[in-house]
Amino acid sequence: MTTDTAPSLTRCTVCRGHALADFARVQGKTYLRCGDCQATLMDRPHWPDPDQEKAVYDLHENDADDPGYQRFLAKLAQPLLARLRPGLRGLDFGCGPGPALASMLADAGMEMTLYDPIYRRDEEALRHRYDFITCTEVAEHLRDPAGTFAGLDELLRPGGWLAVMTCFQTDDRRFANWHYRRDPTHIVFYREATLAWLASRLGCQLEIPVKDVALFQKPA
Repeated sequence: MTTDTAPSLTRCTVCRGHALADFARVQGKTYLRCGDCQATLMDRPHWPDPDQEKAVYDLHENDADDPGYQRFLAKLAQPLLARLRPGLRGLDFGCGPGPALASMLADAGMEMTLYDPIYRRDEEALRHRYDFITCTEVAEHLRDPAGTFAGLDELLRPGGWLAVMTCFQTDDRRFANWHYRRDPTHIVFYREATLAWLASRLGCQLEIPVKDVALFQKPA
């Protein structure tokens, strides 16, 4: 079942501002646009429940040994590794059942810790500080992006990097048919302006080395 009886959003889940306005209605689902941070949000009554979410995640075929999947993750891994030195400690936040990215980074000499709220809920992992944190194909699922990103920032050491990969929302005219919107577990969509707003709020420097990858560096 969905959360049909849940109240509609009155504040943006990314910036917690009140500048939400109707953006689109697609296949019975309402989407809102934040006038402050430019995020696009699925309204809360349409969010999947936890069982529905996990059922969709279980269908994902993210094989750590699949060369195509490794190339996909390399979009984030390569620019991140270019900014790191071997031996640093990293957290793969939202690693899923098959932590392919963590394996790639460990092979490059990094010390990796894993955390996933469904598949690897190790609270001890959230009690340490890290030189870098990766968050790949996770941000679009977050029910409280503001709180999650603030929490991850607290886990970063000064000068550390938060590496986020999510498909940027660009063309409003194509939103209804966009493959990313069609995933029922995707409830928040980020524009580059949204990520710039997040960087400003966190006091980080933002780099976008390739499409759909954002690197936030915490001040040293």
